[in-house]
Amino acid sequence: MRLGLAGDAVIIPEGTAGRRRRTGVLLICSSSLFIVYLDSTVLNVALPTLQRDLHASLSGLQWVADAYLLVVASLLMLTGSAADRLGRRRLFLAGLGGFGLGSLLCSLAPDTGSLIGLRMLQGIGGSMLTPVSLSIVRNTFHDPRERAKALGVWSAIFGLATACGPVVGGVLVAALGWRSIFWLNVPICAVMIAVTLRYVPESRAPKPRAIDVPGQLLTMALLGSLTFAVIQGPVSGWTSAAVLAAACVAAVSAAAFIAVERRSAEPLLELRFFRSRPFTGAAVTAVASFTVLGGFLFVITLYLQQARGFSPLDAGLSLLPATLAMAAAAPVAGSITGRRGPRIPLVASGLLIAAGMAMLLGLAPDTPFGYLTLALAVTGAGLGLVNPPITGAAIAGMPAEQAGVASAVISATRQIGSLLGVAVMGDLVAAGVGTRMAAGQGHAAALSAATRAAWALAVGCGLLVAVTGYLSTTARARASAAAVEARG
Repeated sequence: MRLGLAGDAVIIPEGTAGRRRRTGVLLICSSSLFIVYLDSTVLNVALPTLQRDLHASLSGLQWVADAYLLVVASLLMLTGSAADRLGRRRLFLAGLGGFGLGSLLCSLAPDTGSLIGLRMLQGIGGSMLTPVSLSIVRNTFHDPRERAKALGVWSAIFGLATACGPVVGGVLVAALGWRSIFWLNVPICAVMIAVTLRYVPESRAPKPRAIDVPGQLLTMALLGSLTFAVIQGPVSGWTSAAVLAAACVAAVSAAAFIAVERRSAEPLLELRFFRSRPFTGAAVTAVASFTVLGGFLFVITLYLQQARGFSPLDAGLSLLPATLAMAAAAPVAGSITGRRGPRIPLVASGLLIAAGMAMLLGLAPDTPFGYLTLALAVTGAGLGLVNPPITGAAIAGMPAEQAGVASAVISATRQIGSLLGVAVMGDLVAAGVGTRMAAGQGHAAALSAATRAAWALAVGCGLLVAVTGYLSTTARARASAAAVEARG
């Protein structure tokens, strides 16, 4: 079967063969999302074991998690734009190769510093996977109803990966040690490269965009300095010279980035996209919800293994109520979004996140496991509902030729949310543990009590998701998206 391009769209013949081909493309692209999120959830279960083996501090664990997220968030918009210019399949293959190689090298890291550096290398490959695969799906499915269903499947993989991750991580860490969580990615990436070469057609934008070097450098400076300040603040002191300097660099970089992007003929970030209220709402919702997801998985894993004394496998199994609820809720949200729009799943998601996190405010080492299970399930359902409507809103009103850039912006906001969740909620727990242990509390009780500040922040994020979900789905909001598409 010969495949071709018509402008930005991939031409796949209609009929049974065409549907099968499109389904194959969808499964391949969804698999890339699967390995990215599987890697994140597998890593969370392994962190306490990794901490013991490498003698890492809590801030060291935060850097192990956030080094990858930092690079991904910094490069997502660049790779989305580059995919529109150079070819989406080409960038997708490069991402698979880079992610697999980075994973292999991470498994060989001799100490915490080396692992942090290699996680950044792994992030270069990871930055090419999520936005490019979403863009391929966007340009393969042309019918709006088919596209909505495809995006629902693509997003549902997020829930499936999250559900599998803790159990897979627990089994691997218990049987082979923490290094095995990185071995897992290598054969998966190799298989995916082979099937991508065989089944995924090439596509690119008809009008290639230039690389915005100043915008890219300012993005990296902003996210890098902000992450350093947030993670190192509790360690070095918020008034230390290094932390204050990093905060100043972040503020200056943010202001300079906006000024540069406004003047650029082909900016890294299309600021005009934010005239679309659904797009802006999707970005805000992504940051808030993924702040909860990233911080929740980081903190709850520490609680289960260090406050309750669970093994990595037991901790992974204990997270199943949350992860299975995520996996079950995602396709439901995709179906509702396709039939009735994003408002219902977005508002329900925010309220469930807030309710689940509120249930954890009284967490203690001896909290009844049945109550904990219910809280995790409610939280997981909320987190599972949020991803499909975000994805749909992100690209619904965008010009087709800039699908890569638009999807990359929302993918970047997801990663920024996860990055902030690990950094900020990790800081809140670290500060609380230190204060309570200094007052004479045991570690288990101190850690349990210290999580309350993190859960309170998550409650606020959940309420923000609900409010934003409502405001970004009104008739005026939809009109603003249509206006952006017409201008594009």
